[in-house]
Amino acid sequence: MDFVTAIYLLSSSFPVDERFGLTNQIRRAGVSIALNIAEGSGAGSDLEFRRFLKMALRSAYEVMAALEIASNLKFAKKDIIEARLQEADQLSAMISGLIKKLKSDS
Repeated sequence: MDFVTAIYLLSSSFPVDERFGLTNQIRRAGVSIALNIAEGSGAGSDLEFRRFLKMALRSAYEVMAALEIASNLKFAKKDIIEARLQEADQLSAMISGLIKKLKSDS
């Protein structure tokens, strides 16, 4: 949840003409991470939970790509974008680890 908040705060500094472009896309992908984890945690099986975690992982990769684009276009300070990239990378590693754990338990 903190990551989604950080993405919203970061993307608020993007140019106004990106409101329906990169700003919207990075926010939707960030929210998708949290929502897929939440929805999957309420799933009835580990198999279903893994399916939602894989969607969350893809959204994390989407956020990372959007952050790289924002960096290249200089939409925010490089150190702030780098911090969000590190967080997204850590988040994706945690999600991947949970997927592996659930798979080994079944």
